[in-house]
Amino acid sequence: MTRVRVVVPSWNVRDLLRECLAALAASRGVELETVVVDDASADGSAAMVAREFPAVRLVELERNVGFAAACNEGLRGLRAPYALLLNADTRLDPDALARLVAFLEGHADYAAAAPRLVHPDGRTQRACMAFPRLATALWFATPLERWFPDSRELARYFARGLDPELEADVEQPPAACLLLRASALEGLGEGPFDERLVLYFNDVDLSLRLARAGWRTRYLPDARVVHHVGQSTRQVPERLLRWHLDRLAYYRKHHGRAAGLLLKATALWSFADFALRQWTGPLRGATPEPLAPVARSLGGLLVA
Repeated sequence: MTRVRVVVPSWNVRDLLRECLAALAASRGVELETVVVDDASADGSAAMVAREFPAVRLVELERNVGFAAACNEGLRGLRAPYALLLNADTRLDPDALARLVAFLEGHADYAAAAPRLVHPDGRTQRACMAFPRLATALWFATPLERWFPDSRELARYFARGLDPELEADVEQPPAACLLLRASALEGLGEGPFDERLVLYFNDVDLSLRLARAGWRTRYLPDARVVHHVGQSTRQVPERLLRWHLDRLAYYRKHHGRAAGLLLKATALWSFADFALRQWTGPLRGATPEPLAPVARSLGGLLVA
């Protein structure tokens, strides 16, 4: 059987982590080498893993380092031909991993394979997207998205033309569950994840670097994985600021310093629009949202 290292970064989701590891242990047709990287959890996650899953290698980090660094820690010393990145808030179907492995085994020009992610009620998550361009900064998370939700750029970015029932090449699948070819990671010339992108856009960056190196990525709807979206990230203090800072770092890296100025300008525009809508909300019978958290995230972005 093909050996796969499964890297599970985890932070304060003990009960979901237990479900994730139990489902993973029931996987068929693969040899598992599972590594849980506990990102300084305070809910007893590490003790649970040590007690209930003795076959799992547990890495306990002394401080919270974020998703990118935790994944890199779990990938360190990789010898298996494939690595599966797996969020702790996922639950694999028994044959899902074997399906992903079989595809990469039979297609040497592909670096990655992504499954169908579904909500706990079975609804498919439209998770695969296209790479963000400069134009995306104008259309996504700005007033233009609200005014023209069916614009060509938003349709491209959200990959609305992708039929989730059909197998297809994709640009940017989420790293919630992503099988990677070890030899493709070795050829990137830097660590698998850019740790400057602490929480967001690190998987986008990885997929873009793989694509620029000539590799392809496949979406396989027959490989099914339940995903409880955002169970760890919702615990992050100042989550909106973290998103802004990671997106800024991504745009500066791939589009230059001027792209950073564009992001800051669009963020200012979006905040002005948001503030105006909150001030006029009572006239329309709407309850205004607090401005302070959004203002703090904007201030942090502008000084970055």
